[in-house]
Amino acid sequence: MPAVKTAFFNRDACLIAQQLLGKIIRRKYRGHWLAARIIETEAYYLDEKASHASLGYTEKRKALFMPAGTIYMYYARGKDSLNVSCKGKGNAVLIKSAYPFADHSIHGSSLQATIKIMQQLNPAASGGPRPIGNLCKGQTLLCQSLDLKVKEWDQKQFDENNFFIDDVNIKPVKIIQTTRLGIPTGRDEHLPYRFIDYGFARYCTSNPLTRRNMVENTHYTISPPPH
Repeated sequence: MPAVKTAFFNRDACLIAQQLLGKIIRRKYRGHWLAARIIETEAYYLDEKASHASLGYTEKRKALFMPAGTIYMYYARGKDSLNVSCKGKGNAVLIKSAYPFADHSIHGSSLQATIKIMQQLNPAASGGPRPIGNLCKGQTLLCQSLDLKVKEWDQKQFDENNFFIDDVNIKPVKIIQTTRLGIPTGRDEHLPYRFIDYGFARYCTSNPLTRRNMVENTHYTISPPPH
């Protein structure tokens, strides 16, 4: 299956955030290919206050100002988080959540093997196996389950031999659009730049369909994916 090319990211961040839903993250770990289907993303822009780039250029944020398709990784509460730069300096998409995946491509491993390795990389707090649906439920859990590290991948390009995003022609039937998570008051927390694959909403970081006081067409919308 074709890897997503750099040109894919050289477009508007909100469009990319939606079109990444259904794409497959592939990561080679000790000779095994792990894979996870992207189910939740967030878009960020230079000119809005929630973005890291809005705080200005620093060496730590350099990837946000590099060409579209550059990997930007940072520490969220001390743990790794995965983003990709998009068209326009400072614009990016955060890959928020995913779900373990396996197929019969040349990069595929069995789902059982994928899950076993992910559970070893990212055990539950008790030390036992983390439930399948929680392995990549959130940006830092995703990175831990796929062994993605800031020190290894920040400011780098995707590498088809080790880590890349694949297009296997999977698209969500419907997309939920809502506000991003963890944005402080007064930092454009109202912007609806979070996108969720409707069919996997229960595995996203926070499901707007089941949260109390969340009303469709007020706090979130549901629509077909963009073409």
